[in-house]
Amino acid sequence: MRLQCEVEVRSRLLPACGLRGRAKGARALLSLGRPPDRPPGRGGPGAGHGVYLMVCTARDRAGARYKLKENIEQFFTKFVEEGKATVRLKEPAVDVCLSKANASNLKSFLAAVRLAHRGTDVEALPLSVLVPAKTSEVEKPKTKMIITSRRDYPLTKNFPYSLEQLQASYCKLARVDMRMLCLKKLRKLDLSHNHIKKLPETIGDLVGLQELNLHNNHLESFCVALCNSTLQKSLQFLDLSQNKIKALPVQFCQLQELIHLKLDDNELIRLPFKMGQLSQLRFLSAARNKLPFLPSDFRNLSLEKLDLFGNPFEQPNPLVPSIQLKIPLTLLESAARATVNYRIPYSRHLLPSHLCEDLEVAKTCQCGSACLSCFIQTTVTMNLHHVAHTVVLVDNMGGTEAPIVCYFCSLTCYSQFLDRYLQSNR
Repeated sequence: MRLQCEVEVRSRLLPACGLRGRAKGARALLSLGRPPDRPPGRGGPGAGHGVYLMVCTARDRAGARYKLKENIEQFFTKFVEEGKATVRLKEPAVDVCLSKANASNLKSFLAAVRLAHRGTDVEALPLSVLVPAKTSEVEKPKTKMIITSRRDYPLTKNFPYSLEQLQASYCKLARVDMRMLCLKKLRKLDLSHNHIKKLPETIGDLVGLQELNLHNNHLESFCVALCNSTLQKSLQFLDLSQNKIKALPVQFCQLQELIHLKLDDNELIRLPFKMGQLSQLRFLSAARNKLPFLPSDFRNLSLEKLDLFGNPFEQPNPLVPSIQLKIPLTLLESAARATVNYRIPYSRHLLPSHLCEDLEVAKTCQCGSACLSCFIQTTVTMNLHHVAHTVVLVDNMGGTEAPIVCYFCSLTCYSQFLDRYLQSNR
């Protein structure tokens, strides 16, 4: 019988010296059995006498052996459900401390150790042959791998299943390696400085992925499927800088756990319409893009640092609005406004998909009412310190202001805004 866990062997003879055995905090393979040169007996007075506990580690694959029959002073199993236990031996006077074990396997192993201690017939015990452990059995599972050249990239073997952090930069990858998408424990994935043009939807199956770095690739879009995936609940850091992205989908703002977002050096002509829904976002950089203005929802952000340097922002002119207002309102517009304003439930089972999509991107007037396709649009100046504690200058002139879009649901709302604007600029 075998058990993989972490082991620390503590001597009880020299506690003041802090003596620790050969397996301090080490990944180990524990075996319960008889030496290969001693065949199992047939019970009787000596039954169980030759049963040993062997502890093998990476530094000592041959293992240390401890006799078990009538040699256990005490079991400590209070935390066995957490995969922890201690076996106190009489001779030598050591405590074998087990941790990070599978709870079910640990219980079974301890039950067999108890039987061996009592001298149970060896034929009733699940024994193994006590042989040195293989390197793969005692090595600590690899959790981090860094690859920074094409030459070092693994072509013929899989990535270690236990990886939590993987960096594969400067490897000239044209696509995401599907073997990476089988790493269910992956938390950080760095594919920067490659030639990736498109992301597979299955990246969204990495349920624990917290950081995704795609800096300096050839991406032209960020697919909707990723925005609707489990990344909504896990992704906190996303670097899409230095790509060729022109726009992000409306659904991008469903990545509600984002804290750090980098969009520098792309070809963005607009930011996501519902940007303000990213309530956890604290660091945003979208420098050196092609942004003419910011979306109206941008004012709802609460950032620690914001960098919008080098964008060709337009000069706001509230006196020259874009009017897309129909009077009287169409039946579709009136019904859509009522649905959003009164929060009437809707779904794709009740409405056509295109109507649901239109409702999801409904604009909000400064009076708080919704408007769909009938509205008045203009831009006004916003001081970026209203949404960020630290602001990188927008231009070389030292400015910290940028134009933001405003929508109005009626002539009345626009007229009231215009009166306030003219009075404040007298």
